[in-house]
Amino acid sequence: MQKTDASNTLFNLAADLVNHTSRHVFITGKAGTGKTTFLKYIKESTQKNAVVVAPTGVASINAGGVTMHSFFQLPFGPFVPGTVSGFNNDNIATDKHSLFRNIHFTTAKRELLQELELLIIDEVSMVRCDMLDAMDTILRHFRRQPHIPFGGVQVIYIGDLFQLPPVIPQQEWNILQNYYESPFFFASKAIKEAQPLYIELKKIYRQNEQHFIDILNRVRNNVPVPADLNELNKKFDPDFNAPTGQKYITLSTHNRKADVINDGELKKLPGKLHSFKAELSGDFSEKALPTEIDLQLKEGAQVMFIKNDSGTERRYYNGKLAIVKKIANNEIFVSFNNGEPELKLEKETWKNVRYNYNKEKDNIEEEELGSFIQYPIRLAWAITIHKSQGLTFEKAVIDAGSSFAAGQVYVALSRCTSLDGLVLHSRIFPHSIATDPRVLEFAQKEANDAYLENLLKEEKLKFQGDALIKAFNWQKPVKAILEWKELIPGKKLPNTEEALTFNREILDKVKQQAGIAEKFVVQLQQVLTSGNTDLLLQRVNKAIPYLAKAMVDEVLHPMQQHLSSLQYASKVKKYYKEVQMIEGSILSHLQKLNNLQYGNMHFVTYAFDSVEHRTVVKDSKKVKAEKGASHRDSLTLFREGKSMTEIAALRNLALGTIESHLASFVYSGEIDVSELVSESKTKAILGVIEDMGMTATSIRQRLGDDYSFGDIRAVMNYYRRLEEQKKESVTAS
Repeated sequence: MQKTDASNTLFNLAADLVNHTSRHVFITGKAGTGKTTFLKYIKESTQKNAVVVAPTGVASINAGGVTMHSFFQLPFGPFVPGTVSGFNNDNIATDKHSLFRNIHFTTAKRELLQELELLIIDEVSMVRCDMLDAMDTILRHFRRQPHIPFGGVQVIYIGDLFQLPPVIPQQEWNILQNYYESPFFFASKAIKEAQPLYIELKKIYRQNEQHFIDILNRVRNNVPVPADLNELNKKFDPDFNAPTGQKYITLSTHNRKADVINDGELKKLPGKLHSFKAELSGDFSEKALPTEIDLQLKEGAQVMFIKNDSGTERRYYNGKLAIVKKIANNEIFVSFNNGEPELKLEKETWKNVRYNYNKEKDNIEEEELGSFIQYPIRLAWAITIHKSQGLTFEKAVIDAGSSFAAGQVYVALSRCTSLDGLVLHSRIFPHSIATDPRVLEFAQKEANDAYLENLLKEEKLKFQGDALIKAFNWQKPVKAILEWKELIPGKKLPNTEEALTFNREILDKVKQQAGIAEKFVVQLQQVLTSGNTDLLLQRVNKAIPYLAKAMVDEVLHPMQQHLSSLQYASKVKKYYKEVQMIEGSILSHLQKLNNLQYGNMHFVTYAFDSVEHRTVVKDSKKVKAEKGASHRDSLTLFREGKSMTEIAALRNLALGTIESHLASFVYSGEIDVSELVSESKTKAILGVIEDMGMTATSIRQRLGDDYSFGDIRAVMNYYRRLEEQKKESVTAS
């Protein structure tokens, strides 16, 4: 997982707000403050169903996501919010009505949108207001929540508005200016309705020269003093040529100019020209290529890494310059001229992905559609300012001529680690530093640390409360059994009517459970509102085993028995797998009940058989006999005098699963804790619980490997039982 800087408290606070609340967040920061690192950390750490989108193909590949247009099927012209009567602009623009007319989502895509919890938008500075409103409109519609921004999906915006702005042709702005104050994403109707928390990462990792940092800050905020421009223009040297052995990179405004410089410098080098062909497979757009398909190199060529080292040594990073030292036997060796040994390059892989919702696991997964395999370098005597965004250079020549545009000055200057490594081929004039006043106004919404810390405490409890309510919502199990019902008529089952009758019986049971759960949710909302945590703990600890047991006994086990009855039937393989997926979604729903938390409270868990033992259909159309039953079977075998190891072997289950089964009966009182755990271990575990609370991992870290998780779970349930008995005793008195 992506490592974080423990000393960067704002970074960690922002991550907690993303992962443990439902608030929309705008993550920004000066160049080099770790915005890309933040995105990668959230992507790897979040437990939410998340999708990453970006405005361009290259940005989406680098972010490990997809383009906004492909994910949402956005129009390529302007989008006008709402439905406009008599709207017709010769098909230049799209309104709400024509937007949906041109969207063709599959059933799977619609389900993905309904299950989406977190939308991460990278490089949001380049996202136009109308495109954000189009995404908002689509999510509201397909999630059937028309009155909630983004249909209830949490949105994280990542980018720096002081860098490159959105591009909008004048013809399109002539239409949109009637609806929006500016083309920036924050001018959208959705943002007006749901303002994100504005969090600016402060710790700068790129520059460590405070004088240069101060100048960059004033340039960024459009408040440079004359001394700043004088200091920068001291670096003006139109005739500068990099000394031999010095690795300077030229930042230009246009691709053509950068290509001319790179091609010219490559031709100057003596020796053989080597060509390295990339491996393209599947679906991978040539517009999103991170480097050349046909990489042309010579020994002595200056190159730049375009990806962080995926190895453990971290020898290079995105933007690091190097020299091709040797090319032999189709292998490339580079040097860094800083005392580091030569590095033999290995090819890297970039993936084009598609998101899919896995119903069985109840999560969103990435499916690889195509890949691009190439050495992670490109010629780097020159690069455009646009492509340099997010990169770091120790020595750079900025060659923008007279075409400096707002934002480009800051982007170009902030690529450098210090003033010493900076050379200007053109002077910087005051008019070149023209930050849009609307950006400066939006930046005033930045939240301070104290406010964010207090908000996190409040919102975290609210988020956990919402998760509690969601866990007792039986809508998904009911929907799952209805989907099973729809499968039956079209399948060649041994007895279709019997299967339909069986399904109806289970559907009646799950609907009864849904009614009970719905009434409990009403009580739960009242208890949460009252703030009575003791009552909350008591009610939830009774509801979990009651409803979970009903789901296992009345739904899950009958489904498993139904699947087992088909083990020798022919022509049911597809049906079997589809029902098995539905069974898996119910297991996922049950598992959520075992992972509930509210503040420092951890609720009782209910042991049930995991998905690992479920039968698997073989190509022969036959399946293994069902080996698992309810957790009470483990209790029965235990009462017969068998050890947990023997029970695990008999039932073909993991020892940890058997330990979990038996530990659950300590809470119900059907097993005394002394039957599972020695008195000395029980005392030791209880002591740690009193000291640290009930977190199994922390308890084991304190006590060591002599204490199994089974021991700890049994004592935790014993402790819960004692606490509940104390409360009942106080209530009775």
